[in-house]
Amino acid sequence: MSDDWTPPPPEVLAQGLVDLLDVEELDTDLYRGARQPGGRGRVFGGQVIAQALQAAQRSTEGKIAHSLHAYFMRAGDENFPIIYRVVRDFEGKSFATRRVIALQKGQPILNLAASFQMEEDGLHHQDAMPADIPPPEDLKSETELRLEQADQIPEKFREFFVRRRTAIDIRPLYPRSWFTPTKRDPVNYSWFRCVAPIPDDPAIHRAVLAYASDMALMATSMMPHGVNWMTPGMQSASLDHALWLHEPVRADEWMLYATDSPWAGHGRGMNRGSIFSRDGRLVASVAQEGLIRMRTPR
Repeated sequence: MSDDWTPPPPEVLAQGLVDLLDVEELDTDLYRGARQPGGRGRVFGGQVIAQALQAAQRSTEGKIAHSLHAYFMRAGDENFPIIYRVVRDFEGKSFATRRVIALQKGQPILNLAASFQMEEDGLHHQDAMPADIPPPEDLKSETELRLEQADQIPEKFREFFVRRRTAIDIRPLYPRSWFTPTKRDPVNYSWFRCVAPIPDDPAIHRAVLAYASDMALMATSMMPHGVNWMTPGMQSASLDHALWLHEPVRADEWMLYATDSPWAGHGRGMNRGSIFSRDGRLVASVAQEGLIRMRTPR
């Protein structure tokens, strides 16, 4: 690795994420999502979800996204942009639904359905935020944890792990071991936020939340088995993703992601998540089933 490499500043990372999720309108209900600069291999699923949500939001006025359900069909390729076709299935007085098909090289890689609602008041209750979780200032970021473990990382992975920077700052309560995972209960807590302030547009904050909701989730179902996506022989991928947006959110302020996995079997693992603002509001709920298949005996 070159010694003269300097990581990009937080403001550049945050703006890069905003630009990545700012889909380009090609025609009515037809959009193009940008490629991740420097991306290689498989497209991050959260990027496809967030760009598809942005395409759906662009086609809707006066109503706010409150839920989305997505199915992954094929892995996206970082070498190509993604085309998003929006279908306006329903437009009512209170609710609207949109269907989005994400395509690469003429083939669908993701289908997403999103529901939108006019703002209104109503009955309210929520789960309490987990107690006794240390504040984010008392926890190390995943970037810091990777740098501390750099000398333990195999040479072929070292440059990626040391230089990897994302626009989402994640601070886990239980730091993970990428190469020597141990068995533990399928429960996890992580603080996260965008690394720098982003524009005040509520739509981009919802999109960034959707992007980040695919992080630190599927690994929960692998924790009881002492494996992760780096384990030799492990094949893992998101199969579907559901997100319910309960309350207004700022993605550049700290949120707590509480995850658990109630079940795994038949090569699949079920994961659930609750996202709380720092003041204790339940701002979103998440569910995801992932492929967790061991191809070779351990």
